[in-house]
This record gives sequence, C-alpha cells and structure tokens, in this order.
Amino acid sequence: MVDSSPRSHIFAALRAGSVSKNTSRSDHALVTRRAINYPLSTVNSPHPPVSLIPPEIIEQITAANDIVEVIGAYFPLKRSGPVYKALCPFHQERTPSFTVNPQRQIFKCFGCGAGGSVIRFVMNYENLDFVAAAKKLAERANIKIEENELSAEDAARSSMAQRLKALHAAATEFFHWHLMKKPSAQIARDYLKSRGVGGEVAKSWKLGYAPDEWDAMRDFAQTNGFSDEELVASGLVKLRDEENPHGEFYDRFRARVMFPIYKEDDVIAFSGRVLEADAKAAKYVNSPETMLFTKGAVLFGLNKSKRALIEAKSAIVCEGQLDLITAFEHGVQNVIAPQGTAFTDKQARILKRFVDEVVLCFDADAAGEKAAERSLASLLAESLLVRVAEMPPGEDPDSMIRGKGAEAFRERITAAKDFFDFQLDRLASRPDFATPRGKMQAARKMAESVSLIRDDIMRGAVVQRVAQRLEISPQEFVKLLKTPTAKPLDQPSNSQTEATPIVLDELLRFLIRLALRSTAAREWLLAEPWDTVLKEEPNAELLMKALAADIRPENETSIHVFLSTLNESEEALVSSVLAEELPPQPTLIVHDCWRDLERRQVRHRVAAAQARLRAPNLPVEEVGKMQKEIVDLQKRLSDISRPLSPPL
Repeated sequence: MVDSSPRSHIFAALRAGSVSKNTSRSDHALVTRRAINYPLSTVNSPHPPVSLIPPEIIEQITAANDIVEVIGAYFPLKRSGPVYKALCPFHQERTPSFTVNPQRQIFKCFGCGAGGSVIRFVMNYENLDFVAAAKKLAERANIKIEENELSAEDAARSSMAQRLKALHAAATEFFHWHLMKKPSAQIARDYLKSRGVGGEVAKSWKLGYAPDEWDAMRDFAQTNGFSDEELVASGLVKLRDEENPHGEFYDRFRARVMFPIYKEDDVIAFSGRVLEADAKAAKYVNSPETMLFTKGAVLFGLNKSKRALIEAKSAIVCEGQLDLITAFEHGVQNVIAPQGTAFTDKQARILKRFVDEVVLCFDADAAGEKAAERSLASLLAESLLVRVAEMPPGEDPDSMIRGKGAEAFRERITAAKDFFDFQLDRLASRPDFATPRGKMQAARKMAESVSLIRDDIMRGAVVQRVAQRLEISPQEFVKLLKTPTAKPLDQPSNSQTEATPIVLDELLRFLIRLALRSTAAREWLLAEPWDTVLKEEPNAELLMKALAADIRPENETSIHVFLSTLNESEEALVSSVLAEELPPQPTLIVHDCWRDLERRQVRHRVAAAQARLRAPNLPVEEVGKMQKEIVDLQKRLSDISRPLSPPL
C-alpha cells in the first residue's frame, strides 16, 4: 500500500531554506495659442491591459530602476544584512517588517503581506494604475514607451479619452485666462478676493471664470478644432434635448468661478460656483459623469495633498473647494474634499491608500452632522479611524482660518473627537436623554453606527465605551447590534484594492518556488503534462500562470515581467515565495513534489469512486464498473514512481 501522507522530508528540506515573513473669436484665438502648447499626458485607462506595454519594455523599466533607490527616495531604508528594512508605509507598526531585497529586486512586508516588484510599489504608494506607474518609472530612467497596437474599439476609446483630456486642458486655460485678464470677470476676482484668494493662489490652483454667455466655450472649442461629438462627450456643453445627442447644445458653465478637478496631472472635470448671491441657479454645478470622470471616485485636491497625506497618515476632510484651498495655502496640507457632502466607497478606498485616520470637518449644523453620518459606513468599511472636528457656529474652515489663523484651526483638528464620542455628545444634549425612553432611542441610534464597524477589536472597544456612557451593560448593547455587512465588491476606478491574501497548500507553494527559482526544476516541470494535471487541481491557477509565462529563473527581470501580469494578491504571494531560499537538489525535490501531487489526485478519485459505490440501489453493472475503476486507480497509485530525494 502506498503511503498516503506527504513526503515529510521534502517539506523539511524546503522549510529549511524559508525566510520569515463676453468673448470674440480673436479672444478665442489668443487663448488657443496658449492652450495648445499645454502639456497633455497619455491616457491612463481605469483598467489598462498590461499588454499595451510590450514585455521587453517592462523588462527594461524594472532593470533600469533599482528598487532600493526608488523606495529610498520615498522614505529612509536601513541596511540589515542582505536586505533593507523600514516601517511599512502600508500599515501601522512599531517594529520594521517591511523589507527590500536588492538581489531579488522585490519588496515584502511580513506584517501586512504587501509585496512585489518596483512597479507594484509605485502603484501602491502613489495610488496609480499599472500603466501610470510603469510610465513614471520609465520617465525616471529615460526609457521611451512604445505601446503595442490596440484593437479598433480600444484605439477609438483611447483616442477619444486623449481628445477629452486635451479639451479639458484647453478649457482650463480658457477659463483661467478669462479670470486673470477679462474685465467681465471682475465679479469673480472680487469674490475670490473676499475669500482671501489672490492672483498667485488662483494661478497655483488654475482657478477660472466661465463667461456669462451661452456659447463661449462652444466657439472656443470649435475654433481649436474640437468636434461637436467631443464637446458633448466632455460635459462642457449641455444638450437642449437629451434624447437627441446630435441636436443643439449650449455651455453648461456660465458666470461661475471654475475649479478644475484633477486626476493625477490631468484635468478631468470642473466644478463651478455661482457668483450672484440671489441667483436662482444651483450654488454649485459639476461636470456630469464622462469616460474621464466618475464623481464618486475622485477626491478634490488629492493631486496636491498626496504627499502631506502620506506623511501625516491622517486626512482632514473639508466640505468645499475653498475650504480646502485656504487650509492648504495656510500650511494645513493634508486636506481633501469629496465631490459631494458624503464619502463613497470608492473614495474611502482611495483614501485608505494614504492614511489610517480621517478627520471630518463639515459645517457645525444638522446638515453637517448628517453628512458625517453618511460618510461613516464607507470609511469604517476600510477600517479607517474617524474623528469629527467641530467648527464654531457659523464658521467653516475657510472663514475660521482667515479670521482666527491656521493655528486655531489646527487646534480644532487636534481636539477632534472620535466619531462615536461626537455622536454620543450630540445625543446626550437632547432634553429627553435622561429619560428611559431617551436612553433607549440613543442606544438604538448608537447601535446603528457601531454595527458598521467590521474590525472586531475596534468594535469591542467602542461597545465598552458606548455602553458605559449609556449606563447599560455591554452585553445588552451588543444585542442591539447588527451583523456587519460584507465589504462591497465593486472595484475602484483606478482598480487598486486592498489585497486579499491567497492561501496555498505547501505542495503548490513549493512547486511555484521551484518553477521560479530553478532552471533545471522548471525544465523538468515543463516536460511533464502540467497543463492537464493542474486543470484538475484546485487553486493551481497561479502555478499554471508561472509555468505558462516566459520566465528564465536566472534572469530576475524576466520574473519582474511575470509579476507585472499578476493582480496584487498574486504578486504579494509570489514575492513571498521569491524571498525564500532555494533548497538543495531542486531537481530531485521537484520530482517528488510532482509525484506527490499526482498521488493526491488519484487518491481523491479513489475516494470519489468509493463514495459512488456506497450509493443505494446501484445497478450490478455499475457496481462492477466502479470496482474495476477503483482497482485501476490503486494500481496507478503503486505505479507512480517513488521518491528520488534522500530522507533527511
């Protein structure tokens, strides 16, 4: 009888090498000459196919960007034997578990599991998609990227996206030129001056003014060679009849201060604020959603505040654009603003890439309190700590900073209460709070919020604190809680999600290590019918990818090209495997591991046949057929070659 247990000496050998863990056309022409020379960037599709950049270019990029130098430019690394260490930038820790391996040119955090190539690090740290990160590193190394030819459909979409980015860049210059130069924009300049925004700040943020005309943007764009189709697709104009995409249209933004909305270095939308105090129009008008702009997936100001967010590990959330600009220009730079009054799930995921804590700084009224409550679910879903900074009555961050100074605002931020304490204080201020009925209503309201916490430790701590304030037992309060709902599965616009660790059994993990680290072992595996065998093996997709890829184990850059084809979880696992030492006699060990895999599959088939054999009322012919199958399978077990590697 063949031994059914895994070859323990194989695993011991492999474990031994493991590592721990009003405007004329002449005006339009003038702006045209300024706008068309504005630098335009290439499209960064939300879900870019990796094949757009040829593998050989990816290989050049990774080879030309030493991972120690790249990461060391972001934060200090300290040498520790053959690797470099630092506190992980992707989670909070006190003892460094983030390592950078100069030999393998990979990074790995043994605390949170993050890992991968230099491209993956830039993706995660800068919150970029693959193409944008690769281009950033290519620019650093003076490498020109020549992308592969796209399909007709993708090429058309890419071309339109580039045209829309060019149109938005030109429109930004158009609006900004009007604000800075046109007499008709004096009302806008006066308004901004009243809010403490001078010319230099307006230039820095590229603020603008949309002329009080119905066709100024249309004429400007057409003069610059943009088509009606592109104008409509951009959202800068609005159709008179939404049902007729080829009908007449007019400028969406008129007589408004214009705030450009960026994604990285590209303007993708606008927000326009009305200037007339008694205007019947909406106070703010935003661009509609387009192929460039998804309202719930963009944070205003992130293009400027990203570095401050990373350094502070905390984000101050302002309600309006001018609140943010004023705070930023007065030295409080870890600020962002949602495109609306409450956070969306996608915005919360983006923010999680940079910070561990969020300080909500909404207006000190009932509407501000509601906005804070609406933001809570999305922020807690990302395990972000949430505090609330209360502004003095009638004040917002902009007015407070201009009136009392930035230090007074900072003091408010420092004194911001934990959200649950803030909510409890609001409830306790109600006249009926001291009554049994009032206490029960408060308990139910608090339970709604506490139920949103998914982290068990955080939930337990908050339960204790809330129960004590409500003067009830934690056990009674827990009965009011709902089970936290599953984390939303929709993907963020930049396709960056928190990696869910992949768990593989030891056998598959060892085979992946051998396939990536040993040329001889890899050649041996490729000579086997691996695709047929692995199709029957659960969770073998990553091993199949490794064997199907053009990998040369002795060439680290070829492995980095392979890493660039993986998702974040897969790349983290492979990086962990690559950090482990190669065991001795890899050819013998890969033989034994593979035969163990074959035996495991045969045993599963024997067990399945025996289970069918025990089914009641089985026809005699079927019984005989099953018995023969079992005998054949058992013979197959005995025929599988014995181990070649010596026991340890």
